[in-house]
Amino acid sequence: MKSRNPLYKTSQIPDRPVAAVRRSSIGPTMLNSLDLEGRPQDTRVVVAMSGGVDSSATAALLKSEGYDVIGITLQLYDHGAATHRKGACCAGQDIHDARDVAARLGIPHYVLDYESRFRESVIDRFAESYAAGETPVPCIECNRSIKFRDLLATARELGAKVLATGHYVSSRRMADGTRALVCAADADRDQSYFLFATTRDQLADVRFPLGDMTKPQVRELARRFGLSVADKHDSQDICFVPTGRYTDIVERLKPGAIAAGDIVDLAGRVLGHHQGVVNFTIGQRRGLGIASRDPLYVVKIDAAARRVTVGPREALRMHRIALRDVNWIGDGALEHAVGSGLEIFVKVRSTRAPQAAWLRSSAKGYEVELVNGEDGVSPGQACVFYDAPAGQARVLGGGFIASAAPMMPARDNAMLHQAAAMRGHV
Repeated sequence: MKSRNPLYKTSQIPDRPVAAVRRSSIGPTMLNSLDLEGRPQDTRVVVAMSGGVDSSATAALLKSEGYDVIGITLQLYDHGAATHRKGACCAGQDIHDARDVAARLGIPHYVLDYESRFRESVIDRFAESYAAGETPVPCIECNRSIKFRDLLATARELGAKVLATGHYVSSRRMADGTRALVCAADADRDQSYFLFATTRDQLADVRFPLGDMTKPQVRELARRFGLSVADKHDSQDICFVPTGRYTDIVERLKPGAIAAGDIVDLAGRVLGHHQGVVNFTIGQRRGLGIASRDPLYVVKIDAAARRVTVGPREALRMHRIALRDVNWIGDGALEHAVGSGLEIFVKVRSTRAPQAAWLRSSAKGYEVELVNGEDGVSPGQACVFYDAPAGQARVLGGGFIASAAPMMPARDNAMLHQAAAMRGHV
């Protein structure tokens, strides 16, 4: 899918600020580069500044175009333990870096204490999910509840027209005036998987100025603006797990949740014992603590029974995924779009390529049927919907994986492959 009305060209870094006013493609109204009516200098924008190069470049770019920019940095957790850890984000050094960039740009900058909100909405849910045998993605919850709910509300209170972030994703104005979420031009940096839960109302008031740029272009832009963070390392891992050990968080917040249990094979035979299901994820091969002639993988985690089931690699292949908390940002209402079945492409992990699938309604909500199946489908991860398998595809929404099932009955599976072959997906 080709991009519509790109905010910034990807072919080169401009020698001077890009044109800040352009004519709307849907009428005579003059819109600025953020698809808003009015001159940039009359348009207040809040930029979420994490202290990294991406959000800093976003603030610098918008300031150079003449927008009334306000920078906000969120203090999300007790950053003492992670302050000096390489690759940690949202820590004390990041707040200092964001403040330094704002001072250089000459924009107001505020640090807001969101620790309690972050703990309740993100950290506590993370611990609960892991204790339940899931593999959660806290960045999704942070985007959904902290940035695009709480911070967006703060931006509106400050009189901002939009909230801008440094995410690598784009939004496009549709013919009816609504906005669509679109994959970034740089596929290696695309963050659409982590933003599927963004609602239509939020999309109307959020902008992603870097969506049509590559990382090298962003760094070069930061150098051109003289930003001290131009060559700063990207954040890695989960910001509130400074040691890199998820079990430390679960053990501290959910005492008693880590209990010993059995490791069994597909037939239920006990092969060994473990010290807590939180030490395992679906698809894990190493560190199982059992001896076997053939490679074994974690294929199922039953937290209630404290049981970890292992099996051969082929046992990881799943074809049917039940979803919860589905968010739809495609055209029309979800139930009408799905009908008897909607052909889509889905990602079941952020690092996986989109796979052909059908989205269907079920007795418990919605489920996805994968044409070729996927290995290592884990409850707690996101299943994100796209309208194309590659390029700047539109994000249609997604949901969290509640459960997964292996190969469908032979007849149903043959019909699924036949339909996919007719569309050229197998």
